[in-house]
Amino acid sequence: MSYFKIIVLLFVTVFSLYAYPHYSDTLKEKKIYPLGQKIYQQKCSQIDVLQYKNFQQLQEAIDQQEGCKNLQKRYKEALALYLWEKKRATTPQKQYPPLHVSKHEKCPVCGMFLYKYPRWVSMIEYENGKKLYFDGLKDLFKYYFEHSKGIKELLAQEYYTQKTISARDAYFVIGSDVYGPMGNELIAFKDKQSAQNFLLDHRGKKIVRFSDITKEMVYKLDE
Repeated sequence: MSYFKIIVLLFVTVFSLYAYPHYSDTLKEKKIYPLGQKIYQQKCSQIDVLQYKNFQQLQEAIDQQEGCKNLQKRYKEALALYLWEKKRATTPQKQYPPLHVSKHEKCPVCGMFLYKYPRWVSMIEYENGKKLYFDGLKDLFKYYFEHSKGIKELLAQEYYTQKTISARDAYFVIGSDVYGPMGNELIAFKDKQSAQNFLLDHRGKKIVRFSDITKEMVYKLDE
């Protein structure tokens, strides 16, 4: 087998192992979340979901925890979904300061002066302390997909409250009739109910999580 085929096989294996599972909300509420909660309380209560930056990291942690790693795949999946989508939502989240920019700060993607549009400012902070500000989440994600290494935080402003929230934890509405400085935008919310209310009020197309967002989805907003 060639080196290239080995790499492809490894990629497919890892992707299939850690791909984000998608089920209907009804199925999750009636079966998957209760099962995951039961497993968490009986076998895996030592897992702190707030330690993990994304769903894949949580899955990897489950595979390494005593009492959890020998679970059947469907039980691990139920546990991971419960922790990521339910337990994390009811656990107190880290508080972030407001996002303030100077009159000289420009978006590194489009070059726009940011102080003119304070409610749309978002930020990427790297582990080395470097901070970059953007005129909307669309430009933030454009930058993120090209420069994702070494990122500590991705911060957004919640649409209704204007509070700073983690983009990794947010719910995003796309395709609404609310436009940012650069047109169609991803509108961020701290919880699903707020996102659903906005979606109905502003003719949004769908709600997505951080793990759902792709480069193609972001650039399609410019069409």
